[in-house]
Amino acid sequence: MSRADSHPSRRAFLGATGAVAATGLTAGCEAPAPQPSRPPSPASPTRVSPTGRHQAGITLPQPAQPNLLAVVAELGDAVAVGPLLAELGQTIHALTAGTDPRLLGLPPGDLTVTIGVGPRLVRMADPSLPGAADLPRFSREQIAPQARGGDLLVQICASDPLLLPVVATALLQQAGHRVEERWRQSGRRGPNIPVDKGISAPRNLLGFIDGIVGPHTTAEHQRHLWLAGPAPVGGGTIAVVRRMELDLPRFTALSVADQEAVFGRRRATGVPLSGGTAAWDPNLGAKTPDGRYLVPADAHVRRANPNVVGVGLMLRRSYSTDAPAPGLLFISFQNDLRTFTNTLAHMDDSDALLRFTTTTASATFLILPGFDQQHPLGAKMFH
Repeated sequence: MSRADSHPSRRAFLGATGAVAATGLTAGCEAPAPQPSRPPSPASPTRVSPTGRHQAGITLPQPAQPNLLAVVAELGDAVAVGPLLAELGQTIHALTAGTDPRLLGLPPGDLTVTIGVGPRLVRMADPSLPGAADLPRFSREQIAPQARGGDLLVQICASDPLLLPVVATALLQQAGHRVEERWRQSGRRGPNIPVDKGISAPRNLLGFIDGIVGPHTTAEHQRHLWLAGPAPVGGGTIAVVRRMELDLPRFTALSVADQEAVFGRRRATGVPLSGGTAAWDPNLGAKTPDGRYLVPADAHVRRANPNVVGVGLMLRRSYSTDAPAPGLLFISFQNDLRTFTNTLAHMDDSDALLRFTTTTASATFLILPGFDQQHPLGAKMFH
């Protein structure tokens, strides 16, 4: 997506890297050759504080960690929401500090846990609050009842993939019988591709650079991402989480030119078909000498363009998946749910990309404002 009044904002994303140490041995009567020194272990990722005005796992860390696990659960009718959230906040603090024995000795590194509450819980607190509206239904959905909506989102991100199920187990154990898991999805990000002035983004499973555009600066975060105002939602945001299967065989069968026409960008570089650099806004009015649009009428970058739709920017923190099917766990954050719903409604009947997607899970959550030891998670909303 792009805006006409400025270059598009970008988020940089972190690709997973690793080091392999190898040693050699010699045998026989000759003196052994000197052993190569073992390269130093990579430094542990920097700890991300879980406290502050905003929860971690949205704009921090930057770039985003390469591994994610999202767990969606529902709460029993008689559950006291406030105490549950406060307990989860304390558990998150202990997990990210490395003091919770349920980590099983794993260093937390850059672990983040982000908590959101679904529309039913928001309406219980105050039906007029942002986040009280459910997502509408769209076409190309094959969603079982268990995978639509939900009361609680637990988003866990880390550089170490071993942490994800361990942390999820600790948090669900802490919640106990008060919550029942509905579904979970793990995902990962590919290597970074530079797009502009040190900014990079990963490719998705269709081979295209994903996440070039979105709110990037502090001013853009304030305008498009964070909910304004004082308690109980100021400093929070609205999340949309949708699991999508991708029809890789059918997309792969297209020529590169036809694949690029679906997105409206060059596959190798991310440059719009109208020219420029990957960071440039697509010129949606540019035409060939014979009068054809350089960016096709049904190209994704045209149908999802915020200027065309008339909405703000969404911060996408999506992850590729390979089970239960190759696809994408689409996650967007925005301070107005209409940023997402109006965009998808505009895409729904004519975006070429959607022809290769099937949505199998869908939910929206109010991501609660940040917390600290004096102000428990969710205390401003659930007294």
